[in-house]
Amino acid sequence: MNQQLKQSLMGMLIGGMALAGLNTPLFAQSEKATQDDPALKIYRASATKINDLVHTKLDVRFDYAKRYLYGKAWVTLKPHFYPTDSLTLDAKGMDIKEVALAKGAANTPLKYTYDGMQLHIQLNKTYQATESYTVYISYTAKPDELKVKGSAAITNAKGLYFINPDGKEPNKPTQIWTQGETESSSVWFPTIDKTNQKTTQEISMTVEKKYVTLSNGKLVSQKNNADGTRTDTWKMDLPHSPYLFMMAVGEYAIVKDSWKGKEVSYYVEKPYEKYARNIFGNTPEMLTFYSKILGYDYPWVKYSQITARDYVSGAMENTTATLHGEFLQKTDRELLDNNNSNECVVAHELFHHWFGDLATAESWSNLTVNESFADYSEYLWLEHKYGKDAADEHALEAAQSYMSMVQYSGDKDLVRFHYHDKEDMFDQVTYQKGGRILHMLRNAVGDSAFFRSLNLYLRTNAFKATEAHQLRLAFEEVTGRDMNWFFNQWYFGKSFPQFDISYNYNDAAKKVTVIIQQIQRENKTWQIPMAIDVYEGSKVTRHNVTVANRVDSFTFVYNTKPDLVNVDAEKVILSKTDDHRAFSTYAFQYHHAPGYLNRRIAIEEAADAQATNPEALKLLQAALKDKYHGLRSYTISKLNFENETVKSATLPIIQELAKQDPSSLVRAAALDALGALKNAQYASLFETAIKDPSYAVEAAGLEGLAALDIDKAYTLAKQLQNDSKGKLVNAITGVYARKGNPDDVAFVANKFDETSGQDKLNAAFDYLGFLSKINNTDAVTKGIEQVKAMCVQFNNPQVNNYISNWMQEISRKKADEATAVSGDNRAALEKQAEYFKKASEEVKSSSKD
Repeated sequence: MNQQLKQSLMGMLIGGMALAGLNTPLFAQSEKATQDDPALKIYRASATKINDLVHTKLDVRFDYAKRYLYGKAWVTLKPHFYPTDSLTLDAKGMDIKEVALAKGAANTPLKYTYDGMQLHIQLNKTYQATESYTVYISYTAKPDELKVKGSAAITNAKGLYFINPDGKEPNKPTQIWTQGETESSSVWFPTIDKTNQKTTQEISMTVEKKYVTLSNGKLVSQKNNADGTRTDTWKMDLPHSPYLFMMAVGEYAIVKDSWKGKEVSYYVEKPYEKYARNIFGNTPEMLTFYSKILGYDYPWVKYSQITARDYVSGAMENTTATLHGEFLQKTDRELLDNNNSNECVVAHELFHHWFGDLATAESWSNLTVNESFADYSEYLWLEHKYGKDAADEHALEAAQSYMSMVQYSGDKDLVRFHYHDKEDMFDQVTYQKGGRILHMLRNAVGDSAFFRSLNLYLRTNAFKATEAHQLRLAFEEVTGRDMNWFFNQWYFGKSFPQFDISYNYNDAAKKVTVIIQQIQRENKTWQIPMAIDVYEGSKVTRHNVTVANRVDSFTFVYNTKPDLVNVDAEKVILSKTDDHRAFSTYAFQYHHAPGYLNRRIAIEEAADAQATNPEALKLLQAALKDKYHGLRSYTISKLNFENETVKSATLPIIQELAKQDPSSLVRAAALDALGALKNAQYASLFETAIKDPSYAVEAAGLEGLAALDIDKAYTLAKQLQNDSKGKLVNAITGVYARKGNPDDVAFVANKFDETSGQDKLNAAFDYLGFLSKINNTDAVTKGIEQVKAMCVQFNNPQVNNYISNWMQEISRKKADEATAVSGDNRAALEKQAEYFKKASEEVKSSSKD
């Protein structure tokens, strides 16, 4: 499961969109997260196994008008250990037609009771652990009639989704898809819906001939039926957990690739067929890379990826058939500005096919053995394909996301046996912090031991349910070291160390002492291995030390006074650090200490001193030409143009970056910086940028021009709107909002409808900003309803609170405007103000449900 949507929303919100008048605290800790929550007192154990799934065979067809699935299931099981004469299956919100014991062609009815959520079956006899049996169930699944609760990461939990089934939405295809995680597969087929169950499967889907289907495993047959339908049968010969079962149906183009003789395929909506290889084309290389570093070849029969409309999460690692939200469908122009974000999603879901699908968390408490690894796989891929700078930038953003989460909701253990709801496990602790912990573990034991330990873990636990202790045991067997110290503090504990670092130099004795204090408030002392590099000119001496006390000191000898003593030289430790040293050491660090984070920290120090320290300004000038585009963009964002010295020293470089930097993101950042100056001398530069192939660069050019000449920008926006995506849509909407022409509402409304995933929140604020500027009641009411529908889809309390507060502000603004006019205009504005006020209350109320 990829958390991209949730993480992006939280990053935007925590980062503080500049909205005035937000009087309601956005990130007040919810009641359920407090220690008096009775749910937190429940020990969340692994599910007890009475019966084991062996094989699941399904025969399904769909009723689009009713949003029903008509199903037949043959579930083969055997007692786990103790003899049993009964069976309980999860079956949520179904109509149960028949329950029988299947033996050959004969069905013998079985007694059962059904409470709407679980099917309790009395077997025909007591079965021993050596005996298997098959239960036949005829049923109707009614997912749209089931009331189930989702989460911020998985916004709906009805398992089976009919998208535009009646075809009434002209710009949306008709699709069916499923989402099993966490325990929603049992909405569309009876099963034991627990992660510690494993079963082979066979699914036959009957659909109209115009549709293609996708499921787990291999397509073994296609049969044309007399009624004009077709039945596709997919078979999965290797066992996996029920939450990983999937189906997808729709009108897709299928682009086929291969890896070691296995099918690799990409299912996309037909307009994106020509872009499919640019979106997914690195998948075979990923398969080779991950198979090699793990020493364990991709184990499944095929690998397919498919996109879905209105998907309830980022993406899902259904075994052999990953489902992605439609946000992954991008044109070549959009991919210019993507900064490998798509590839991280693709990598994340693929890596799950080892960590999650092959070796599966035995309970949601141990979700880290699934999701932390998938999160870290993004780092591994970026490091392999695009270099360590790209990987380290990604890791920093992940660490910042985790740190921000701690600020608004507190910290939690990585392995968590107490939680309010299993959905709460899908957070920045499990994902981003877990990924950073794996990076520290890799650094602590070394690359060779790290990957050999992962290989042992996979070989030992393949097709089984597993937990964090089994990961620890694999590392102990490979390294020969006790690893409890690491797992106890990082896996079975919470928080992170905070360091205060100071230095004492004794030139007479030619020694430097590094004093490292642990200043975290928690009564916990961390054991942290780290590297300290001592630089004497071009000579670098590495010292590997272990911090284990509240105050530690380490003394190193030198021949000449060091230019830099670099604590945590690799910058791998998840911590907060106050490092007391002179700026000259940071200047040296930027030019001599390798790695993205060493350079970025130096840039941050220089940014703080840019107005007063010539050396700091010199460093920023150098950083504007850094080899990595992310640091060039970051440096641009840190420049203080209110200082004339800074401005004159850096503007020539910024102009060149805006014109010809190879990275579209750097060109856009440079244009944004120039646009903020509102200087007419850059008008021609902005107009040239509007012809750039990058949407981000076009957007920056249009916004810069709009600050100088709104009428000209408006004319150009009209020309650009027919081919606009991403940030360009935001820029055009902003220009239209400033003009306030009601005739532009169709463009803004349609683009909002078309936008999906993480871009939708930005689009919502642009849309609301536009609606705040126009006096058109019909457009305003339609727009408000669209934004309310987005809030329902996201099902995120923080998003709802933010939207609600923004609507309140617009309501007040329109009410104030009404007092300055009369007649029909006044009545319309008052009506709009009231509509915004009512919508604000509804959105806020929905966040409490």
